[in-house]
Amino acid sequence: MKKIIHKIVLLALMVNIGCASDYLDTVPTDAVSEESAFATTGNAMAALNGIHRAMGLRYDSQGQPGEHGAMIMRDVMSEDVVMTDQANGWFIAIASWQRHTDETRSDVEFLWKFYYKIIGNANMLIDKIDAAEGTQEERDEIKGQALAYRAWGHFNLVQLFAERYDYNGGNDQMGVPIVTEPITEGGPRNTVEEVYAQIHQDLDDAIALLDETRNNASHLNINVTRGIKARVLLTQGKFAEAASEANAAKDGFELMDESGILGGFNDYNNSEWMWGFHQIDIQQTYFASFFAYMSVNFSSTNIRGNPKAIFQPLYDQISDTDYRKRLWDANASDTLLRDPFIDEVTLESFTKEDYMNRKFVAQANGSSVGDVPYMRAAEMILIEAEALARSGDDAGAAAALFELASARDPEYTQSTNTGQALIDEIMIQRRVELWGEGFRFYDLKRLNLPLDRNGGNHVGIVINSKFYEEAGTANWQWRIPIDELNANDNMIQNPTE
Repeated sequence: MKKIIHKIVLLALMVNIGCASDYLDTVPTDAVSEESAFATTGNAMAALNGIHRAMGLRYDSQGQPGEHGAMIMRDVMSEDVVMTDQANGWFIAIASWQRHTDETRSDVEFLWKFYYKIIGNANMLIDKIDAAEGTQEERDEIKGQALAYRAWGHFNLVQLFAERYDYNGGNDQMGVPIVTEPITEGGPRNTVEEVYAQIHQDLDDAIALLDETRNNASHLNINVTRGIKARVLLTQGKFAEAASEANAAKDGFELMDESGILGGFNDYNNSEWMWGFHQIDIQQTYFASFFAYMSVNFSSTNIRGNPKAIFQPLYDQISDTDYRKRLWDANASDTLLRDPFIDEVTLESFTKEDYMNRKFVAQANGSSVGDVPYMRAAEMILIEAEALARSGDDAGAAAALFELASARDPEYTQSTNTGQALIDEIMIQRRVELWGEGFRFYDLKRLNLPLDRNGGNHVGIVINSKFYEEAGTANWQWRIPIDELNANDNMIQNPTE
């Protein structure tokens, strides 16, 4: 993990960033000095904005647009997002489960470095902010957000590169190195339990410093931090605590209505978006964009030839009166039967595949601009419902589920299911609601479920016949990148079987 942590650069001042293999090792000419970056809370806030902006920048390739690329990778590795054709090939090897188990692949290196970049920049803020000129309130806000980012980075790393957290205890399996200070030399892998303990420490410290206020929805506040903590607790099987944190996190946010659901999922001012990335026109990254691969309408080779679809068996379980069913078109290939919206926003050259999505809508055919959702109140309700159901509170779980489902389907009646049947119903709702937002791979792994793409609309030649992966195999762990192994004598690679 050598050269993980580097000087903060004020990415907020940069209009764009190109393809550069040394993005972690080079200080741009328009970066300010470390002393200047932390001299005042105003400068430190600009550095914090650099972390926010780094979430959506292009890194080593157009398929690596920060967290937005990571979200796509996690979902195409699941069953629910269907790659309908190979198009220009982006994300096909990831969807086929071929790339993440190869330590030499750039995508493996990208995810490792990206999350440690976030952690490293957060560490610089945490280390320096107490001495910055400004009010205590300003210092607390900046430090709280940096602590939350550090926790979030470690949480993603441990889910990708380590074995799943075992509800039954122990968890002394290899996790990832914990980095809590600005360093340039890598250390050994901490255990999974140690990593989760550090995540909670950072989140608790952040919660103590933050409140509901913030500059905008791209910033983290106490609600977002509690939302991250709810995710962590759910992953650990600490269900009562997860339900409580999720309930508190969503306070003050209202579920969107039908027009919001069908509005393109591209505006972070949406009433239920708790945290999201705001992209402005002058910072368009063109083909290095979430909407360049996941939207219905951006005129990229990938979208034109490979419209992303929903897994047919999942779609079939959506009620006909559910607004969300219109986010996909089961008859898109039929010019007479398909949703007119598809024709309104696409060009004649676009392939129309059955079950293709219209959930994500880019600014225009020639513009991949769009805000990207990281956390929504709907997710918090689903966490609460799932956690209550798994802890045996069927009544509480059904009531929580009703809050969401009735807002999506005006004819939904409160569930009378109990036990596993109720859990199954909640998980279907979760899969439908969060489709394409980067959750399904993590969900399969945390629940120790297999990948099962059989019986639907996946195309064998596209996914290299990768229809099934047994739960708990070594392939659920991403390999540690070869550069890390070469630079860090303390690093141990994940097993291959």
